[in-house]
Amino acid sequence: MSDYELAKEKYKEIGVDTESALELLGCIPVSLHCWQLDDVAGFENRDEPLSGGGILSTGGYPGKARDLAELLTDYEKVLTLIPGKLKVNIHAIYGDFKGQKVDRDKVSPKHFTKWIDWAKENNVGIDFNPSLFSHPLAESGYTLASSDKKIRDFWIEHVKRSREISNHIGKEMGTVCINNIWIPDGSKDTTVSRLEHRKILKDSLDEIFEKDYPEENMIDAMESKLFGIGIESYTVGSNEFYLSYAQQKGKLITIDTGHFHPTELISDKISAVLPFVKGIMLHLSRGVRWDSDHVTTLTEEIVAIMQEIVRARALDRVYIGTDYFDGSINRVGALALGARTIFKALLFALLEPIDMLKSREDSGDLFGRLALLEDLKTAPAGIVWEQFCKKSGIPGDFKWVKSAAEYENEVLKKR
Repeated sequence: MSDYELAKEKYKEIGVDTESALELLGCIPVSLHCWQLDDVAGFENRDEPLSGGGILSTGGYPGKARDLAELLTDYEKVLTLIPGKLKVNIHAIYGDFKGQKVDRDKVSPKHFTKWIDWAKENNVGIDFNPSLFSHPLAESGYTLASSDKKIRDFWIEHVKRSREISNHIGKEMGTVCINNIWIPDGSKDTTVSRLEHRKILKDSLDEIFEKDYPEENMIDAMESKLFGIGIESYTVGSNEFYLSYAQQKGKLITIDTGHFHPTELISDKISAVLPFVKGIMLHLSRGVRWDSDHVTTLTEEIVAIMQEIVRARALDRVYIGTDYFDGSINRVGALALGARTIFKALLFALLEPIDMLKSREDSGDLFGRLALLEDLKTAPAGIVWEQFCKKSGIPGDFKWVKSAAEYENEVLKKR
């Protein structure tokens, strides 16, 4: 009997069908962010560095993508290292601008035709993000919340165009495109006019969302943040602000695991907000001391997040994506590693005997519940994971690292 057959029988003892778990795992899409592959540089100005701050990738490891062709080549390698259903998540600054200077209030669907064609060829979906950072009109520290109408109108137009692009992508792809809005607005030190900027942001969002798009094509999401470099004292788009707005306007709330205090548990927030909002977009990373966006690893919290989604039977209302950027290691390997981690965590959640756990809980058998949860920690989930990789035609653990290293030597180090 193979290792997998033994694992299958072990899980069967507690009423878990591993084949059903693997089938469901293969249907849950994870959205891979493109900015890990080029340190959040984008392709707007090939000869000029981005300005305006608001984002930071550290490290000088060789081999980052320098143009769209290289980034797509790297993406294709990443796809060969991850089992499961995938989407790609792109920012507006990653358009195919063909060497032309296109400011952000002029981006349009035509700049993403290449992305759509590539995604169709590679059988992946696409999510989108307007880029409200690293731009001269973001240097004041405010974009949609700016009291300067000229600045504010520029960014309103950019987000309107991003929603149009997202709708076009979703219509062309036949899969929903999440349009995620994050802004770096805030202040480094004490701010007196807090309410003023938040009222301005609300008015800007109201104008942006005046036009409705079919939800089968695109859905809007809004991403909060506790603080960031340069906005340590005041962040306009806080969790309370966006949560209130999302609930009122029927939008998704984006929860980024790096955008909260290190002692906060994101896993607990999922069930807290689901009764009130349309749904959740997850951006998964690993915060180290602050919003450092480290590569996702198999921490207890990542597993707990997936358990909360599965236990709540909310897989149809929670969208899962990666969001980190580490320029100090092999970028292709880092992107694949984080995604593999998320699929592993999902599998662990799907291998739980939820009905049995809830039955013990409801009957007051709290010892039995705790004992079962503890025994599950050493159940042979890794063997089931290897079966998932095998069925997906993707290298299993240990083997995939060799493939990533070979690509680094053959491609990345020659750039």
